[in-house]
Amino acid sequence: MIALLSGCGGATSGNTSCAPGCSSSEASSDSSSGSTEACFDVKLGAEYGIKTIPSSADAKLKASFCKYIAIDAPNGKPIEIYAQSNISDEQLIRAHNILNFYLESVPGTTYGADKTGVANAMANNQARMLLLNGSDDGTNDPTIDGQPLYDTELIVEGTPAYINNDYENHRDAAFEEILHLMHDYGIGTSGVTGTPGALPGYTAAIDSAQQNASTLSLWPTAGVDSDTLQWIEELRKEGSLSQEYLASVIDSYYGYWGADTSNAGGMMGIYIAKTRAEVTVKDPMGAAIVADYFNPVVTYRARIVSAFQGDFLMAFDLSSPYTHKSQYLVNAQLTGSNDSNLLGNDHDNILLSNAGTNTLDGKGGTDTAVFEGAYDEYSVSVLGTDVVVQDSVDGRNGVTTLVNIEKVTFASSEYVFSNGELVESR
Repeated sequence: MIALLSGCGGATSGNTSCAPGCSSSEASSDSSSGSTEACFDVKLGAEYGIKTIPSSADAKLKASFCKYIAIDAPNGKPIEIYAQSNISDEQLIRAHNILNFYLESVPGTTYGADKTGVANAMANNQARMLLLNGSDDGTNDPTIDGQPLYDTELIVEGTPAYINNDYENHRDAAFEEILHLMHDYGIGTSGVTGTPGALPGYTAAIDSAQQNASTLSLWPTAGVDSDTLQWIEELRKEGSLSQEYLASVIDSYYGYWGADTSNAGGMMGIYIAKTRAEVTVKDPMGAAIVADYFNPVVTYRARIVSAFQGDFLMAFDLSSPYTHKSQYLVNAQLTGSNDSNLLGNDHDNILLSNAGTNTLDGKGGTDTAVFEGAYDEYSVSVLGTDVVVQDSVDGRNGVTTLVNIEKVTFASSEYVFSNGELVESR
C-alpha cells in the first residue's frame, strides 16, 4: 500500500501562482517544482492553509513537490499532504477534506467515538500523503515514503469526470488511498509485516470481516480473473488483504461504484456489493465494521468546481447516476462565478453560493445558507416562501435565491426564516 516516490527534477522558475481550481501546469511546464516557487493561489492558500514546502523538509520533497498542507494532530505533530505541480488547489483541498472527515470523531460508534489516538498515531508514524502528477502507470513512481494518489484519480466534485462517472480514465480513488493512509499509519494493521496502531480491537474486527468475505467469496468474488487472483496472492504475501478489503467496502458504502454499469459488484467486480444497500445485505460483517468507526454521511464541505454549470444534485436521482455518491454529501459550496444551483437532500445541509446567480434549495431537513459578508452588505427580499439575497460586493456571493432554507448566516449574525419573515436569532 505504502509506496516510494522518485524525484522529478529541480524547481521551476518565474511566478507559478495560478487562479483557484487551475492546474499549476498552466503556469509552469516543469513536471515538478521545489519549495521556493508557489504553485497555488495565495488567497485560497491563506484560507485553507496551503503553503510552500517547509524549509525543514527532505531535499527530495523540496525537489519534487511545490505545495503542502497539514492536519495538526492533537499531540501537536503534523499529518502531511504534499502535492506536485499538476495537482490543482481544489484537488489538494479535497484530499485534505477527506482526511479530516475520516479523522472526525463519530459519537456513538464502537471505535470512532474518539479518534484522537488514531490521529496521534498517524503523526507519530510520520504519515504522509503524496499527490502526484499523471497516472498510476509506472512513469512517476516513488522513492520517498508515503501513500500515493495520482492526478487522474483525485476527482473534484462537479468536474466532468465526477458527473460522468469516468471509471475508465478517471476512477476516483481518493476515498480508497486516503483510507489506506489512515489504516496503515493510524488504525493499525496485523500480521508479520503489520504496524500496530491505536485501535488493535478494530484491526482484529477488520481482519475477521476480511476473512469472512474471503471464505464466502464476497471479496474477491468467485468470478474474478487470473490477474486479480494473482494480485490477491501478492496482497496476502505483503499482509495487505484487510486494507484492500476495507477500501472496497468503503468505496461501495459511500456510493463510488453505484454508477458502474460494467460490473455486477463494486471495485471493478472484485467486491460483491456495489451500493450501501448491497453492502448491508450481502456483506453484513463489512457493513458492521464501517458502522463501528465511520460517519454514515460525508461531512466535509464539497467545493463544486468553478467550471460547473447547472444543477448539482445532492439527493439520489436515478437519471443522474453521479448522485449515487453525492447523496451522502451534507455540505456544499459553489465556487467561481458560473450561474449554477445546489439542490440539497433530507439531511441538515449547509449550502454556499458563488459570485454568479444561484439557487440554493435545501429540500428536506433544517438547512442553512451561509454568506461571507455582514448582513448590511446585502439586499434581502422575502418573496413568499423564498428569500432573495443580493451581494453589494462584486465577485463574492452574487444573487442567491433561497428555497427551503430555514437559517441564513452572515459574518456576524444569524437569521431564521419563520412565518414568511427573516428573524435575527443571534
